[in-house]
Amino acid sequence: MASSDPLQVFRVADLTQMQIDRVRRWHVEPMGHSLTGIMGLVCDQHATNFQLWHEEDKARSPTATDTEIAAVKRTIDGLNQQRHNQIEKIDDAISEAIAAAGITTAADAPINTETPGSVIDRLSILSLRLFHYGEQCDRSDTEPEHRAKVAQRLAVCETQLADLSLSLQQLLDDIFAGRKRHKTYRQMKMYNDASLNPAIYNAGKS
Repeated sequence: MASSDPLQVFRVADLTQMQIDRVRRWHVEPMGHSLTGIMGLVCDQHATNFQLWHEEDKARSPTATDTEIAAVKRTIDGLNQQRHNQIEKIDDAISEAIAAAGITTAADAPINTETPGSVIDRLSILSLRLFHYGEQCDRSDTEPEHRAKVAQRLAVCETQLADLSLSLQQLLDDIFAGRKRHKTYRQMKMYNDASLNPAIYNAGKS
């Protein structure tokens, strides 16, 4: 993905294909990658969603003990914080690429309701959903009705991924053409901050 043209860094078709390919690979080999730059950040964030997906599955197992669920929930909590931090890093990297390209945007240019980093996060989750619905389609221990329902949902997910990919490409094209403003929106999560979460700072108080 190395290129002197900043727009080449943001080919959404390449990004979504990377997410789809990594989901497949990480189900048969250890997680990891050698990507750098923004694509490296995207892949890091994707890996966090991959871990979150499977931890969420564990939390819903009917055979999980209360102790196991508590441990999984704490893992999920930490991964969610990491996920949001990584979304911000992606958006910060986009801001740096805009500045490096010398792109100027009018102060009154429109701004999108969702940042590219947030859309990339949604695409990551969609790629995971596509893979796991595909697994369900391939099951031989289910009734035809189950497979038909899954196939219908899989088709909806494919449409959503195509629509969201197009929307992100259009947004990035507008940002790098100076037609839209880009900002990093800080998540301001409170639940992991010991000074802001009353369940933490009141712990142990009588």
